Amino acid sequence: MCDRIPVSVIIVTKNEEKNLPSCLSALRDFDEVVVVDSASRDRTEEIARQFDFVTFVSFSWNGQYPKKRQWCLDKLSLRHDWVFFIDADEVVTPELIAEIRALFSTGEPDLAGYFVTGRYRIGGTVLKYGIPNRKIALLDRRRMKFPVIDDLDIPGMGEIEGHYQPVPKNLTAKIGALSHYLHHDAMEDERAWAFRHQKYAVWEVGMNRKGTWPLDPVPWREWLKIRLRQSKFRPVIILLVHFVFFFGFLDGKNGKKLALGKYKYYKHIQEITENRVLTE
Repeated sequence: MCDRIPVSVIIVTKNEEKNLPSCLSALRDFDEVVVVDSASRDRTEEIARQFDFVTFVSFSWNGQYPKKRQWCLDKLSLRHDWVFFIDADEVVTPELIAEIRALFSTGEPDLAGYFVTGRYRIGGTVLKYGIPNRKIALLDRRRMKFPVIDDLDIPGMGEIEGHYQPVPKNLTAKIGALSHYLHHDAMEDERAWAFRHQKYAVWEVGMNRKGTWPLDPVPWREWLKIRLRQSKFRPVIILLVHFVFFFGFLDGKNGKKLALGKYKYYKHIQEITENRVLTE
């Protein structure tokens, strides 16, 4: 099908030469694809420029707001106001592409944004069970924004808006959810995944101490997050919910690997909190 989907895709990168080829190869149906890179030292730029439908943009963070994703929404001269943020270790499926195409087949959607589900893929096998990872990745930049939060002095996250959602500019705006998912290859390199999550844990503890979390745009998600952050049993709760109640055990050894990875992450947050130490 030659008609392009009227959406601008943005991939924010840094040293993503391993993941970028498969990510970009799946995006040919979109009208615009932009790679926004933070001084990669590997072949990220070279790979991005090999795709004739991709625009490459260099980014240098000044240590202030806006952070990288909001900077993209504010500063890039995009063809479309509807933006699809994906990471380099994510690959859109044909089913998800078809769903997005259908969404725009009769004009722009009425909603301000959509949750997109990511399913982990390990060794080429998609994990079908466990707690799904959902984020607002498809959004109208006229009606959505990444909130300014007080985290510039907290180590761990840096230039990226991570582990919190964009929010509607107008409280009356509505958020939907897409049915199909994308593949998430973040656990292919287990050591890299663990290293990233050690940094995320430090950042999350800092956010908890300052009480600076932005509101989740979905009320029940906000209610649940608050109570989990307050619970000393959070690591065990997450493990049981993911592995038992969401049937993560049906994914075999890969399901166990992901469940234990989540447990260790939340356990690390708990340990940092109890030790009252906040270091990278």
